[in-house]
Amino acid sequence: MLIFAITGDRNYGFRYSRSRSVVIMSAAGAVIGKGGGVLDRPTIETTSPSRQSEFDLRKSRKTSPPYRVLLHNDNYNKREYVVQVLMKVIPGMTLDNAVNIMQEAHYNGMAVVIVCAQVDAEDHCMQLRGNGLLSSIEPADGGC
Repeated sequence: MLIFAITGDRNYGFRYSRSRSVVIMSAAGAVIGKGGGVLDRPTIETTSPSRQSEFDLRKSRKTSPPYRVLLHNDNYNKREYVVQVLMKVIPGMTLDNAVNIMQEAHYNGMAVVIVCAQVDAEDHCMQLRGNGLLSSIEPADGGC
């Protein structure tokens, strides 16, 4: 769409890009009614997003250092309940994996539940705690 505006002795043409996020303005140097003129170089104004896009957030999660979510043994929760909570809280957790994690925590005192980005690890840890299980997180490289 091209729109013309006349102010004084100059012509201005405005054109929107396909996404309507960029306005292109060009000024004609000729006086109206005296034939053609030379167009000045168009100026392009762009808008910058005020927050990160969803793609940027996913990219930053992938590049952040990995963290381990640890499940600690306790003497209060039944084994079946621990398996149910693991399957409910951790995405993609299968019954076999949940049973293996529960048994490792029971016999060794602690088990690694999942390795993921810090933000996700904190979320999983809080969900496990919210369901009455003892859990913590630590950097996956073994130290800070």
